[in-house]
Order: sequence, then C-alpha cells, then structure tokens
Amino acid sequence: MDALKKEDGESLSIVGENIEALKAILPDAFTEDGINFDVLRQLLGDEVTDTEEKYGLTWHGKKMARQIALTPSTGTLRPCPGESVDWEKTQNLLIEGDNLEVLKLLQKSYAGKVKLIYIDPPYNTGKEFIYPDKYQENLDTYLRYTGQKSDEGFNLSSNAESSGRYHTNWLSMMYPRLKLARSLLSNDGLLVVSIDNNEIFNLKKIIDEIYGEESVLSIVANVNNPKGRSDDKHFATSHEYLVFVAKNVSEVVTFGFEPEEKITKRYNKIDENGKKYREIDLRKTGDADRRIDRPDMFYFFYYDKKSDDLSISKTKLLGDSRIEIFPLREDGVEGRWRWGFETASKNIAQLSPRLMPNRGIWGVFEKDLLEGRPPVKPTTSWTFKDVNSERGSEQFVELGFEKEIFPRPKPLGTIRRVIEISTIPDEEVTVLDFFAGSCTIAQAAMELTAEGSRKINWIAVQLPEALSPDNKEQKAGFDFCNGENLAPNIASIGKERIRRAGRKILADSADSTGDFGFKVFKLDSSNIRAWNPDASDLEQTLLDHAEHLVEGRSEQDVLYELLLKRGVDLTVPIEEKEIAGMTVYSIGYGVLFACLEETVDKAEIEALAKGITDWHKELEPAADTQVVFRDSAFADDIAKTNMTAILEQNGIAHVRSL
Repeated sequence: MDALKKEDGESLSIVGENIEALKAILPDAFTEDGINFDVLRQLLGDEVTDTEEKYGLTWHGKKMARQIALTPSTGTLRPCPGESVDWEKTQNLLIEGDNLEVLKLLQKSYAGKVKLIYIDPPYNTGKEFIYPDKYQENLDTYLRYTGQKSDEGFNLSSNAESSGRYHTNWLSMMYPRLKLARSLLSNDGLLVVSIDNNEIFNLKKIIDEIYGEESVLSIVANVNNPKGRSDDKHFATSHEYLVFVAKNVSEVVTFGFEPEEKITKRYNKIDENGKKYREIDLRKTGDADRRIDRPDMFYFFYYDKKSDDLSISKTKLLGDSRIEIFPLREDGVEGRWRWGFETASKNIAQLSPRLMPNRGIWGVFEKDLLEGRPPVKPTTSWTFKDVNSERGSEQFVELGFEKEIFPRPKPLGTIRRVIEISTIPDEEVTVLDFFAGSCTIAQAAMELTAEGSRKINWIAVQLPEALSPDNKEQKAGFDFCNGENLAPNIASIGKERIRRAGRKILADSADSTGDFGFKVFKLDSSNIRAWNPDASDLEQTLLDHAEHLVEGRSEQDVLYELLLKRGVDLTVPIEEKEIAGMTVYSIGYGVLFACLEETVDKAEIEALAKGITDWHKELEPAADTQVVFRDSAFADDIAKTNMTAILEQNGIAHVRSL
C-alpha cells in the first residue's frame, strides 16, 4: 500500500501535461536527463526564433504571470452542505475562493468538459479591486485575506490610475486565469469576456497569444447604455464589448437568437396544416443578381393554371402554352434565382407561382415556415433592450433586494444571449463564470433550463470580498448580510440571489423539472498535512505526523479532496455502506472507494477487503478503481500489506493510504 505522494495532493501539473504531450509527438527531443533543446530546435526547424525584436505584448511581470499559471495548487475545496440547496441531487456549483487557485483545482476534474466560460472581470477603471496584495505568492495570502490565517493589514488593493503599474497589474492578474481557463474548455467550447475600452486592446493581445489570433470569432459592441454616460468628458460611452473566443475554430458551432416580433409578424399566412408561413421571392436581389453573374442559377419555371402544376427546365421550351417564368430585374435585365437548379427541383413542393400586379409579371415564391426556421444570426452590434444595464438592476430588485446592495449587476439578457449563441439546444452542457459577482449566470442558466430549451449545469466562482460598513458603496450590502445572518461578503449576496431566483422560477413554472439547487464549496488549505520536519526535534516531528490529516477536518472534507485530486466531477454521487462494522464510501459509482476509520483491526481486514471487492464487482466502474485508507488505521506494515494483497487479487491494483 503506497502513501499518497506530494503530487497526489496537488492540482494538475500543467507543465507535466505539456511535457507528456510534447514527448508524444517529438520523442527524439527527450533523453533520460530531460529535454535536449538542440535536438528540439532542429526538429522545429525555421519555426524557432531567437531575435530580440518580436511582435506581441509584453510587460514587466509577464514571465511571473505565466509561471503562476503553471504552478500547481496545494489547496482544496471544502464542502458546505448547510449553505447549499438540494445538495444530494444538484449538478450546480458555487465556489468561494480566489479564482486563480480554484481554476487550478478544477483542472483534473473538469479539463475539456466546459462548453462555455463567460467572465466579467474588473474593468480596470482605476478604482476597482484587482487582487489581494501579493496574492501571486501562494495560497497563504488568500487564507490571510479571508481571515483563515492571522495577518494584520492584509487588505484588498486598488489599481490607482496614477500607479506606474496600472496596466501591468491588470495584465498580470488576467493572464494566468485566461491560460488556465483554456484547458477547461471542451474542444468545441467558447470563452466570452465582457470588457470596456480601458483594456480591450490589451485583452485582445493576450487572448491572441494564449488562444491564437484566428480563435477570436468576433468582438461585439454591446450597447448597454443607449443614452451614453453623461459624466464622460468628450464622448458619452454607450457600449462595452463582448469578445467571443473559440478554443478550436474548426470545431466550434455557434447558434443565433429566436426571431423577435418584428420578424415573426411577417409570417402572416396559414397553410392547410395550420402552420404560419411567409412567402419569399425566389429571385436573387442585391449584389451579383444578374444572369451573367451566375449563369448556372438561371433557369425556367412553367406553370399550368388549370392543373395548378409547376415544373422546371434548364432550357427555354419553345411553343409551350404554359406560363413561362424566369428571373427578371426591375430594370428589365435578366436576373438569377437564389437556389440552384438541383435545389429547386428537389424542393419544388415548397414553391408557388404568383402574378405580381405591380410589375405585371409572374414570379416564384418560397414557402418559408415559421416553425423550424433557423435562429437569427447574431450581429456585431447588440442594441437589444434586454442587454441594457438598467435591466440588470431591475431584475435584481425583482428578487426582493434593494438596488444599492449590489451596484450594476449584469442584465440577464446579456448572459442568456451569450449562452444561446454558445450552446446546443437539448444537449446537457456545463458553463462557468469565475468572476461571478451577483451570480447572474446562475439565474440565466436556470431560467433557460426551466424553459426547456437547454439543459445547463453551471459553476460560479466568486472571491468572498469583504463588505465594509464604512464604505459608502458597500454599506447596503453589509447591512443586508447582517440582517440575513450571512457572512458580510459578495459571495454571500450571490448565494442568496441564486436561492431567491430558484424559488421565483419554481413559483412561475411549478411544473418545471429543472435543477434549481447548488453545492457550495470553499477554498482552503489541504486536509492532508504536509511533511514539515523540525530539524532540531525530529522525534517530536515524527510523533506530530503520526496522524496525516489536519485536525478538525471532517470525513466529507477528505472525501471531496480525494475526489478532486483523483479527477472526478464534484457532483458525482457518494454512497456509503457499513462493511465489517466500518463505514466505506463509494465515490462516482466505484471510481474511488474510501474507508477513513481511525482503526482497522487485523481480524477485520479480510472481511473488509471482501466487502469492498464485492461492492466493486457490483458497480463495475468503467475507470480504474482506487481505494484509500488512513495510514494510521493499520497496526503495522504487515496489516497494510495483507489488505493490499487481497484487494489486488480481486482486481483492485491502486491502493493508497493517507
């Protein structure tokens, strides 16, 4: 039975993953000592550059920002069922913690599984929060900031416009987070970033570097304040931006919006089946609409009024008594059709001839049904009423909050539209927002699921940024949290919004079968004690480390850390059974078994091992199974060896101890 290694207690090593991927395609560049860069350079040929002048964006601290993204996290996410809703069944997650550490911890369980990542990061206006002081150093900084470790004067920093590192600080904060986000996206996934004019150009440059310049599908002007900001000096800003980025352009599929009333009212005819439709002229209009532009799309229709029969011919039929119809422009020049001959022949049942009185000629019209019509392709300028910032505040108030509790929450319309573009109807997907704020994304996802158009599981990550009664902009939020007996921080407001939104959706559609719950997890240090010997007193150090788990942590804390570090989804079911008088847990239908009893008697080893193997055979997990015990539970190495041997004989090769 092997003890869990240091790397077993860390998040996924991106460096290690990169090396393994490189080794798979360029094995010649590797020796027993590591990478031979001279060979690697030869294998890459002219693609390697060593010139000093390069095109791109650089800043002081970029190297450190890249290194931060590659450094594994030693933290964990502790479950909080008491703050959750429908803990046992829900597939949704609300995670409190700094998103940098959280993104690292999600790598093993969620790499390649997230269809959409939407973020609304700080806009770098010279006033707003960027990150806790010196957070880039390690997890300890976050624990001090949130009061989990004592440290005086550990406050949030602002990014004052007078600072010489005004853009540098923002870029260093964003770069590692965007880099980590990419590996969580599925191959057909999208990243969407809300941003304003202060950093749009810098954001575009770092996205080009991390995702590839060709991956930026569009930069949408989102007109969220049509009247413009009156306090702007020269121009009243009326929009912000939405940057749409594909992980892989060749695999991404985007959708549009359901047609608005100004479009649907054009479908003013009813067919024999009671379905609404409109007629569209088959003649091509606009650019390249002449016969000489596309000769292959000029042909003839022949209509017999008596039999109401319409036929088609590539050539003119001389002497035919039927009505001859061909595309003719208003200026008398021969035009062309929108469909090719083969398409028109195949779909002739959808076509009908009609005399156009104003022109005095016959035309052919396509029957376009409203039902089943394709979504409206999104434009690069959004002027919809539902993306207006004022709607965000109104929707927040509709849930029973005072407007001042959370200034300027994102409107539901903006997030809903982003989800509609980025996800496939009827397919179950996961969306992530790691600057969640008031958790608009959770409400938007739950509403779309309740409407039946999509099945969306969501993950919202928010720093528990403390609210102060001495801050004028935060006082209302602080008072609200105190009144509701909640921790006075932004994450608490987000959680309460989700609870209220879920209740409202259920009240509005009582027959909905959607998922309106969420599991709460909080970032913390690992449950497994790190080996930290005191050279001056090794004997006492050994005694102190006889128990490898942190004092005060529950079995549930340990189970979810094992699940995270094993790379299992945080929402998989955890079952428990009593075997040989001891509690055994099965996680993820048998992917992981754990017995965290403090003592495993020698006499019970065989019965315990048999019970676990029987349960394993019953579940038949698809992946290799791992079984974990407390190291201190066994009397000696012989007892551990016996347990390992029995399990291995029954097909369970991975037995570990904590």
